[in-house]
Amino acid sequence: MVVVLDGLGIGAMPDAGTLRPGDRNAHTLVHLLDHCRPAHGGAEPELLLPALGALGLGVLCPHPALATGTALPVAVARARLGYEGADTYAGHQTMMGADFSRVAVARLAAHTGELVRALEEAGHKAEPLDGGPVLLVDGDVLVHDNLEADPGVNWNVSARLDDLPFERILSVARTVRAVAPVARVIAVGGHADGPLRSFVRQGEGGTTGLDTPASGFYRNGGLRVRHLGAPLDHTRQLPELAARAGAAVTLVGKAADILTCGSAVRRPAVRTDEVMAHTLDAVRAAGRREGAASGGDDGPALVVANVQETDLAGHQQDAARFGEVLREADAGLGLLVRELDRPGDVLIVTADHGNDPLIGHAFHTREYVPVLVLARGAPTGGREAGRAQPARTEPSRTEPDRAETGRAETDRTEPAATGTRRTETRNAASGAVLLPDAASLADVGATAARFLGIGDGPADANPDADANSNGDVTGGVPEDGPRAGPRGLAAGSPLPL
Repeated sequence: MVVVLDGLGIGAMPDAGTLRPGDRNAHTLVHLLDHCRPAHGGAEPELLLPALGALGLGVLCPHPALATGTALPVAVARARLGYEGADTYAGHQTMMGADFSRVAVARLAAHTGELVRALEEAGHKAEPLDGGPVLLVDGDVLVHDNLEADPGVNWNVSARLDDLPFERILSVARTVRAVAPVARVIAVGGHADGPLRSFVRQGEGGTTGLDTPASGFYRNGGLRVRHLGAPLDHTRQLPELAARAGAAVTLVGKAADILTCGSAVRRPAVRTDEVMAHTLDAVRAAGRREGAASGGDDGPALVVANVQETDLAGHQQDAARFGEVLREADAGLGLLVRELDRPGDVLIVTADHGNDPLIGHAFHTREYVPVLVLARGAPTGGREAGRAQPARTEPSRTEPDRAETGRAETDRTEPAATGTRRTETRNAASGAVLLPDAASLADVGATAARFLGIGDGPADANPDADANSNGDVTGGVPEDGPRAGPRGLAAGSPLPL
């Protein structure tokens, strides 16, 4: 079970200030918790997160509002993003084991000519909006730079659902996707507060596009979104590998929209209560499937869920709303923790990037993300190679202060060079295992693969994988190239549990 709390960063990465220097101070979680401490000058009711505390978030990121210990069998780590920028699509694809070793960063203004040709060949009328870099298609649809991600990472195709059905918006987006060099083309349909052209503005880094939060699309209900990613070899990602290994795969929330798996059960949703309800239902269904299997060992399952409303609140720079959604997600996580009580049950809670609502802008922030792992006994799958080894109880010689103080440092030294890992530390005061930083979100997928029992072979051991078809899109990787993941994953190394 992997739950992604979209946008919940835990501190700026070293290069966070490259585009926006102020982002060096980004810390989505701590800023939210401080904002919600009335006794200490905060503007909102205290943000209590008992489930995340029990999963070790306070061990990883100490704060007075978070529990400092847990009785649950948990291990915690920070993870670098493992791709350039800070983006939901890139984050999820990387997390599932994609090789994002090359970033296609492009402003739409540099490609309007080929876009107009492609759209006209497809039977559309396309022209620059007011002579600028935004394209107006068929009088109603805007093709423009995405202003919510880092400049040049994504393009949007946006229109009002009052003017045309979402299927027509999606048709335009597919034509754009066929020629776009960027990682993601996003089809967006919603109900705006006025004509869309009145919400077009210049963004950072030479971009121009629709200010989607200002348009009212997020506030007014009925939002329709489809993410069209650049070509990837999805056969070398966790959902497809798990399905081929016999696992029942369920994708919930935004994960149902942006992840690929032909046999997956999809439960798309935006509202957090619906996402958590679908997730709980999927876990219960997986439990019934395992109970029906012989010996309980032949019915593994993978559930990947995304809580999107945290990210939407970050874009709206609404810290109060972010806190409300996080409380709701925490309550759902509490139910999941109680449900996941069988040997082999594993819950991984993480994020895909930061989105600090108090940093002063509506963009994602390039932050480390939490990786909280709850593992109930031996992993599902029954293969010895997929079994987690008992964590060592002696403290690491390289990090004695963690074991001595019982707390993780707020400002830690940077992780060792790619390909090396420091020894994990059992935090005696907290009951949690504090792991070294993960080099990439791909390590999350590799860890899930290991628990599912598909982590016992090299990446090239998958006879169905096409080694030449996974390099079409982008993200940062180690200097020596993408690390081969377990049994077919294009990237990632399991955490040292």
